Amino acid sequence: MLNDEVTMLKKIPLFSGVAPSKLKLLAFTSDRVSYGAGQTLFRQGDEGDAAYVILSGTADVLVNAPSGQIKVAELTPNSIVGEIAILCDVSRTATVTASAPLEALRIRKDHFLRLLREFPEMTIEIIRVLANRVSSTTAELIEARSHH
Repeated sequence: MLNDEVTMLKKIPLFSGVAPSKLKLLAFTSDRVSYGAGQTLFRQGDEGDAAYVILSGTADVLVNAPSGQIKVAELTPNSIVGEIAILCDVSRTATVTASAPLEALRIRKDHFLRLLREFPEMTIEIIRVLANRVSSTTAELIEARSHH
């Protein structure tokens, strides 16, 4: 079971540079969680106590707006979510809801931060993920503004 998880974690860009023994520890110290379609992993405004790595299934990233919730992104297997609240010590910036039956690895804040301290290459990968998000958000904002 643990070896399956290590194999899975190896496929995730974020963990590709991490030694298998460390991935084993990560798989061991994190929780495997399952959600049915429509179930919520966490809500915008909640305290950020863990990051989630999507192992299978898909999820919608929803942000509260005056008109209701807006879907801003879709999560697919091997993506990570929930790391912003951990890294920035802020409350959840979005709600994440499974759009199909979903399996994820829930990594507690302290384990996650320890990994980043031990593996600079993970930190670099996280920065890449965040930078991509910022640039796509910026592009969407420019796009949205140009339609006014």
